[in-house]
Amino acid sequence: MDLSLAIGSWLILVATVMVSLLGLYVTPALIGQTMLRPYWLVRKSEYGRLLTSGFMHANFGHLALNMISFCFFAFALERRIGTLNFLALYLIGMLLANLGTYYKHRNEPDYASLGASGAVLAVLFAAVVYFPGMSMYVMLIPVPIPAPLFAVGYLIYSYYQSRQARGYINHDAHIFGALTGLAYVALTDPSAYRQLLAMLGR
Repeated sequence: MDLSLAIGSWLILVATVMVSLLGLYVTPALIGQTMLRPYWLVRKSEYGRLLTSGFMHANFGHLALNMISFCFFAFALERRIGTLNFLALYLIGMLLANLGTYYKHRNEPDYASLGASGAVLAVLFAAVVYFPGMSMYVMLIPVPIPAPLFAVGYLIYSYYQSRQARGYINHDAHIFGALTGLAYVALTDPSAYRQLLAMLGR
């Protein structure tokens, strides 16, 4: 995994890890100040939380899963589409995923969520379009996992978890983020889909 020449990915990775660790282990009040609360988004004009919630995580495991997945796909994708395009994808994925969460939970006063899941899934699914042959290694699994299989498995897991409604992890954002990643590539580089279909047709 080549982590060089991808300044946008490094900035996002460092910022997310630092903010999350700060909230988890130094200033716990920061978690409550950054998490997305759909019921209060419009009522209290908490629009900034559509972004701040994407840099905070519920626990170290949540942070590690998101950032490991991010690292496997983000650096290669940024080198392929460019830093500005990559940053736009990440931020749009985060915003649209959280807006989807807002719409679903806007009438639930007690609901709150956080995490970079929507943005990470936007990156993951966009990367799958460009690199369908990519594979990744996951701890305790001795064989490489094809990226499309990992992506679909992640979505299935997210759908199941979203129905359990436990903790503050925004599992709903995974689905909205994945759709955003696929749509972003279709709008900005439709030739990528033609290349993907050509590859699959061989």
